[in-house]
Amino acid sequence: MNPTHLVTHSGGFHADELLSSVILTRLYPDAQIVRSRAPEWITPGQDRIIYDVGGAYDAAAQIFDHHQRGAPLRDDGQPYSSFGLIWKHYGHAYLAACGLPEAHVDTVHAGFDSDFVLPIDLLDNGAISPSVAGPLSDLTLPALLETLKPVFDERDPDATDRAFHAALAIARSFVEASIARKASKLRAEGMVLDAIARAGDSRVLELPMGMPFRSAVVKAGADHLLFVVHPRDNDWCVTGIRKSEDSFAQRADLPAAWAGLTNGALEAASGVKGATFCHNALFIAAAKTREAALAMADIAVAEAQ
Repeated sequence: MNPTHLVTHSGGFHADELLSSVILTRLYPDAQIVRSRAPEWITPGQDRIIYDVGGAYDAAAQIFDHHQRGAPLRDDGQPYSSFGLIWKHYGHAYLAACGLPEAHVDTVHAGFDSDFVLPIDLLDNGAISPSVAGPLSDLTLPALLETLKPVFDERDPDATDRAFHAALAIARSFVEASIARKASKLRAEGMVLDAIARAGDSRVLELPMGMPFRSAVVKAGADHLLFVVHPRDNDWCVTGIRKSEDSFAQRADLPAAWAGLTNGALEAASGVKGATFCHNALFIAAAKTREAALAMADIAVAEAQ
């Protein structure tokens, strides 16, 4: 299949068809986006993929709407938007086109679906209210993309299509960044698991660079670890390990006497030559050398115990 047209509805745009367009234009870069409700366009054909319009869901016929009676639902009963349907059928191919290792595609596909696609599906179908975001409700991705629509009294007949394509570029950047981040976490996981094995029963985990580490620490069951040490640009960091993803509480804080200190004052308080900075919230510190960072980590471990 090599469609020449990607067909979605005309008029005002929303996050679901914009994000669907991100996926499809990566897979079919030579296809033309057609924004129309004309019957001759929203009728299935071998030359097109139709989404968020057309009143039917039939993957074999390449039409992916969700506004009709009997609209498709996920296995758990939650509704799809066009984005969820496009991701279901084209997401694996999209990730392969992005260059992800085959071994990571299923994991990234599932993670992106639950973290990024599903919230768009629920908002688009009214299954959750934007108000759940509280004062940030106007700053969610769907809300921000919709702010790019032309204002009501814009007279240029091409303004909406121009705005759609401008919004598409922005939507693409968020999708690609989210995918890249999830892929990088999987790459980091292997490195962190190797470092945990080398660390043995040490309370300090040394990594070769800054990288996401908490999920691998949890996966390894390394409950004994309290701090992570790694290089950063021209210095070295000592970082705490959060107890959970949704909390800033650390397994152990850096020593309270170091809070907010820098350079000579921190060297005096810690007794470590080369100590340069400690955050006031006691979750990260820095030093000029690896040896100084490891010494600070050892002191922090001793105090925590």
